[in-house]
Amino acid sequence: MNQVQQAPATIILGVDDVASDLRVLQRELSKRYGQDYAVVCEASPSKALETLRRFADQDQPVALVLAAQWMAEMEGVEFLRRVHQLHPTAMRVLLIRWGDRSSADPILRALSLGAFDYYVPKPSTPPDEQFHFPIGQFLYDWARAHGAGFKPVRIVGQRGTARLHQLQDVLSRNGILYEFHEPDSNDGRELAEAAGMSADDLPLVFVLDTPLANPSNAQIADSFGVNTAALERTLDLIIVGAGPAGLGAAVYAASEGLDTLIVEREALGGQAGTSSLIRNFLGFPTGISGASLATRAYEQAWLFGAGFHLMHDVTALNVDRGQHQVVLSDGTMVTSRAVLVATGVTYRRLGVPNLEDLNGLGVFYGAAVAEAKALEGQRVFVTGGGNSAGQAALHLADYAEHVTVVVRGDSLAASMSEYLVKVIDAAANIEVWFGAEVVDGEGEGRLEALIILDRTTGHRHRVPAAALFVLIGARPHTDWLPSAIERDEAGYLRTGPDLLRDRTRPPSWPLERQPMLLETSVPGVFAAGDVRARSVKRVASAVGEGAIAIQLIHEYLGHA
Repeated sequence: MNQVQQAPATIILGVDDVASDLRVLQRELSKRYGQDYAVVCEASPSKALETLRRFADQDQPVALVLAAQWMAEMEGVEFLRRVHQLHPTAMRVLLIRWGDRSSADPILRALSLGAFDYYVPKPSTPPDEQFHFPIGQFLYDWARAHGAGFKPVRIVGQRGTARLHQLQDVLSRNGILYEFHEPDSNDGRELAEAAGMSADDLPLVFVLDTPLANPSNAQIADSFGVNTAALERTLDLIIVGAGPAGLGAAVYAASEGLDTLIVEREALGGQAGTSSLIRNFLGFPTGISGASLATRAYEQAWLFGAGFHLMHDVTALNVDRGQHQVVLSDGTMVTSRAVLVATGVTYRRLGVPNLEDLNGLGVFYGAAVAEAKALEGQRVFVTGGGNSAGQAALHLADYAEHVTVVVRGDSLAASMSEYLVKVIDAAANIEVWFGAEVVDGEGEGRLEALIILDRTTGHRHRVPAAALFVLIGARPHTDWLPSAIERDEAGYLRTGPDLLRDRTRPPSWPLERQPMLLETSVPGVFAAGDVRARSVKRVASAVGEGAIAIQLIHEYLGHA
């Protein structure tokens, strides 16, 4: 049973050896998605694998594969495991029957090991919207990951340059699709000629057909028209940072009537925005990318009336008689009655000169999701042992031939969530190198090799490497704050009871009332998320702190 449309080429494939169930599956898939995808249905796993091998040989993209669990020739879990070897970026869905409790144990074990992406009940009465809801989400995720859809940005630039990497990274983290052209390609030459620009202007960036010559990130954001908030008036609240804490606060502040401005220097989502898949965030059983989560939160806050000033840095904070003045990098000064610092953290640098010279040229700080597709069939390295490093390794493994995770310790369990450890252990092309650290690198214009120290033997290994992703811990972004705002030894902001806890030094709190839970040593300046001392470094807790901060800010403004 095999009906293939000639166009379009992107494939949805289903397999089930129960003829009646397969007919229903093909009906639901073809009616809903047949105009935009080639729907292929097979009656056996062996025939489906043969078809998928042919698609791989022909470089036809496969977006989604659905397989019944209980098939006589091969269980669905095993079939989907083999699918991953042929089409590593395809979304894989296991089909079960309603009420089939016998599937629970193998499903949960296989899902925890990354054998497939999720499970759904087989479709039944048409139209089966409960079936289509997750299917639509999977197709959306695949399309975004593969750059399918309207692309508001076009780039003409030289591949492999640091600035091109920066552009691709910041656009990807902000959830903006783009197309890329080499300057000597036909499209690249035509775009440059139409804009009256030359190679001296590279990279050229076209935002909604507006040409920009080697623009700054701020110029790109301004061209999108997202930075339209009026900055001349006194606001109720300025939130510095649009990571999970800042966005969580923005949603609650704007929905509760506070005149709110969010300033973000890089990308929506902060460090979490670089995560290819967050599996343990409440309400997203199939997982969600950090960029998608941040984009949804941004849209939610914007709909409630929050203003945004994106890709603009904050350089200083001045406080005078209850008024808080935030100074932007272009010299603009914005006044508010309260401030929430949610600037999060930035990844620590390796501090190795040879590797620093190759930053953006094969050496990347953070997950750099935009780089993954360019590393197909290559050997890449990740250094770090936390959740971000684990998520980066799993995402890269879908494209790279081999991924090595370099960890200073002798275990991942102490610093990485158990579900990530299990999936990494089960991945065929991921290796973990314990008791090691990256100490040097080599490359002419781009990374070519790494020097890795075995901390036990002292031996230095030279290994070929196409890319290194550095996720080795973080430091708080607090250098711009005045000295009156108290920090701990690592630079994290002390808040609430922590300001009074240490009796070996005089208290820094200036008022008779007690500081509020998330209030810093300057009244009216609050902190939430990773930037705060003793915070729980998780996306959900950062969102929660942002929400709690708004309740406290309401109380502060009511008495100010």
